[in-house]
Amino acid sequence: MASMSETLPGVSYVMPVLNEVDHIESAVLSLTAQDYAGPFEVVLALGPSVDGTNAVIDALAREDPRIRRIENELGSTPGGLNAAIRASSYPIVVRVDAHSVLPPDYTRIAVATLQRTGADNVGGIMKAVGQSPFERAVARAYGARVGLGGTPHHVGGTEGPSDTAYLGVFQRHRLVEVGLFDEDIKRGQDWELNRRLRATGGTVWFTPELVVVYRPRSSLRRLVRQFVATGIWRGELARRFPRSNSVRYFVPPAMVVGVTAGLVLGVIGLAVGGVAGAWLTAALAVPALYTAFVVVASAAVVKTDGAHSASWFLVVLPCIHFGWGIGFVLGFLQLTRNITAHTGR
Repeated sequence: MASMSETLPGVSYVMPVLNEVDHIESAVLSLTAQDYAGPFEVVLALGPSVDGTNAVIDALAREDPRIRRIENELGSTPGGLNAAIRASSYPIVVRVDAHSVLPPDYTRIAVATLQRTGADNVGGIMKAVGQSPFERAVARAYGARVGLGGTPHHVGGTEGPSDTAYLGVFQRHRLVEVGLFDEDIKRGQDWELNRRLRATGGTVWFTPELVVVYRPRSSLRRLVRQFVATGIWRGELARRFPRSNSVRYFVPPAMVVGVTAGLVLGVIGLAVGGVAGAWLTAALAVPALYTAFVVVASAAVVKTDGAHSASWFLVVLPCIHFGWGIGFVLGFLQLTRNITAHTGR
């Protein structure tokens, strides 16, 4: 009788890595600690890190021959993913992020779900977990409807077909059939790949059984850069694929335009005075309402995370909203010539 390891499909973990010295060891060790009984390999596509990341990976590879490193010549996330996929060999491909920590049962549940549903891609919940008060505030924003909009892969939901999935556990042959990740798309490439899988008759499946710990950015500067870059590419994707976008993607840019217009008109009204000025000044109600919204949302955080994290939440929430919204407008209207310049981690 064949052993369990001989009957289960092999799994290839693929991960692009760039300047992740603080997170890479825990991310990789969460892969080698999986309770999946089938064979596996870990393929890391390394960019030109300058913080000691590659030395950590070299040490891990010496300890475990199942861990392999390859060069990510393009240096981008989709370029690294594609290079790792091409260098891998097993029929199941598990996308992993250097900021993520997979629970021990992740692969076992994901492969069983693929086999049970016949899906092309399976994903679950991205559970943001912070350590410092700032990171906890960011994590709270990630997992709140007032933060990233309450999508299933952030707040959970019912198992079933989905537009996209966090990270993803893929049938390798389907990845190859649709042409892997689009290397011209530096952010949102997972959404675009899932769009092609669905367009060719495939199924993307969400299951709340899969919960992945995600480590948020550790500074305000990195957070703002992340969301401006993400917003730029979401705006670009909304322009390229207008029929494939949810209305919720347009909420942050609409908010940015509304608050900005309210401030400008209100200031003009105060300067002009008179009846016309009074009408214009009324536009200040829009930024006032948004400010009240942020304050109320932050007050709720005091009960769960304490006053320190709540004070950071007052800053984090508008930074996420405005960073994403401003980026979306720039990308949608093509107001930035070199979008790839805004994809820094």
